Amino acid sequence: MSCHTQRVGLRSFFRYFRHVRGRLSISNSSISKLSFSSKDSSFNLLNLSSASAFCAVARLYHNRTRNSCSQQKLTSGSFVKLPYLQSEFQQRISTSLSIIRSSSKLSKLKLKGMDLKDVLCALDKFAPTSLAESWDNVGLLVEPTPPHHVKTMFLTNDLTEEVLTEAIDQKSDFILAYHPPIFAPLKRLTMRNTKERIIVRAIEKRIAIYSPHTCYDAVKGGVNDWLAEGLGPCNVEPMKTSQKPSDSGWTHRIEYVVPDTSSLLLPLGLGTSVSQVSSTPTENGLQVVHCCNEQGLLSIMESMESSPEIKKTVQITKLEKLPTPGTGTGRICKLKSPVSIATAVQRVKNHLGLQHVQLALGSQKTQDSEVKTVAICAGSGASVLAGVPADVYLTGEMSHHDILAAVARGTSVILCNHSNTERGYLRVLKAKLGDMLNGTVNVIVSEVDADPLNVV
Repeated sequence: MSCHTQRVGLRSFFRYFRHVRGRLSISNSSISKLSFSSKDSSFNLLNLSSASAFCAVARLYHNRTRNSCSQQKLTSGSFVKLPYLQSEFQQRISTSLSIIRSSSKLSKLKLKGMDLKDVLCALDKFAPTSLAESWDNVGLLVEPTPPHHVKTMFLTNDLTEEVLTEAIDQKSDFILAYHPPIFAPLKRLTMRNTKERIIVRAIEKRIAIYSPHTCYDAVKGGVNDWLAEGLGPCNVEPMKTSQKPSDSGWTHRIEYVVPDTSSLLLPLGLGTSVSQVSSTPTENGLQVVHCCNEQGLLSIMESMESSPEIKKTVQITKLEKLPTPGTGTGRICKLKSPVSIATAVQRVKNHLGLQHVQLALGSQKTQDSEVKTVAICAGSGASVLAGVPADVYLTGEMSHHDILAAVARGTSVILCNHSNTERGYLRVLKAKLGDMLNGTVNVIVSEVDADPLNVV
């Protein structure tokens, strides 16, 4: 059914009952709590904020069931049985009601969308790309020619050709792929392999592609924190806290002494590479202090080559990056109440919706052994978890020899397959994006995306 037909149906529905508005005293707050049932199926007005719709259905109910009013009460949260609708007019109302049932279609009519640059700003506010590991490739990977308006955002863990087809069918303007579909550099864009075909089709369909990857691993409330929730009540801390440069962008602080103000000559063209100079008189001259970035530092030192006396007084301090509490690599989880390994395994399976996981018991451990601490890393965790003291490692995959090393230290290992430790977070992210984007963008989670490995 086209959007035009939907609008006509709704207008017909509301126009007939407009004269009853005011006869029924019903608040907007009660609307979202009300459920109705037609002859065939039930639905609710969760996404309908118009009091007129509620009044309309209530009036219909009142006219058709006045003889049984003593048996049913129309109250917030009640279940109302609508009689069968037979007349042509009643069938029109029934059609309108079926439109209301399709909450996703009705929601799309209300969504205004958002400019791409505003979407990127919202995503960066939640998880700045500076949180990503240095080896990663995150952020906007494919950008359509501006202006680009985003009405439908599509979430997936892995962007395969099948998933891209699903996104195109959903008329997506923006794909958030947790794993970067562009990681190794591409020398050409042809149809010869999967990676290149995906990018070509996305460009042809004017679909932006964005990847957060390790940003979402590190951010507070991200993938690793979600994974930790499945263990039960515990105290969760990053293994290594993330750090970011200061907002000013300065990387070094430089101090030196000049004989007088005439000697205080900085090279031209430094621009924003050097902060404003401050100076303090001393017995030996002026103590000069200012901050700079890498390029500014090189320019200053080059200018001092002709002033060896000043150069001898130079002191350089490298500025540390600012720690970001609650964010960082991996997670250490200290359970508030210790459990057995068997219980920990079952909790992981329940949280991830898996029937099977792989378990390697630590040396001298059984499934009844006590678990107090769990080290977590979503995806491939060997390099992150190596040497971390914990009773259990929980990750997606590790190599055979990394598992043997953990077992030898007495640490048990739970493996769930790589993307199984990540994909479930997309449902959580969908809810977060609703708030981040002020409800203006339709957010869809892929139904095709799945881990390629299955236990058979």
